Amino acid sequence: MALRIVRTVSSRFCTSSMLCCLTRSPPTSVYQLSWLGKHYAVRSLSTSSQLLSARRFTDKHEWVTVENGIGTVGISKFAQEALGDVVYCGLPEVGTKLNKMDEFGALESVKAASELYSPLTGEVTDINKALADDPGLVNKSCYDDGWLIKMTVDKQEELEELMDEDGYEKYIKSIED
Repeated sequence: MALRIVRTVSSRFCTSSMLCCLTRSPPTSVYQLSWLGKHYAVRSLSTSSQLLSARRFTDKHEWVTVENGIGTVGISKFAQEALGDVVYCGLPEVGTKLNKMDEFGALESVKAASELYSPLTGEVTDINKALADDPGLVNKSCYDDGWLIKMTVDKQEELEELMDEDGYEKYIKSIED
């Protein structure tokens, strides 16, 4: 996107009589715009699928992102919308060992209760303590502040078995029909 913006800027403001060029210094995402002998740095900014492409989903509507061998687990937007207002989160204790698809807790809402399933094999390293006081965080911010647990990733290959964002969206469409 930044390249598109910079190209637009350079095409609108750089004429044949001006010395203007756009260069990128690999492997960074900083572009340099040279204009009349002055150099300007332009940073790229991405707010879409690059960040979300790392998120993986189960067919039970849990998601996981992994950073430095630790997976952060939560429920999808589709799941929290189906549940309605979450009023209670039952989460495991730190140190609990889980296998892929083991039940690890439950969410209760004004409409229903739903079990939670581990997307990966590993050990729980942290739980979202904020959910004890404010379980509604799951509804307000299911992909950020409303995460449920953090866990080690014992079997990296299990991550590849999960759906990426596009696959999950197709899955949602198929079950809604």
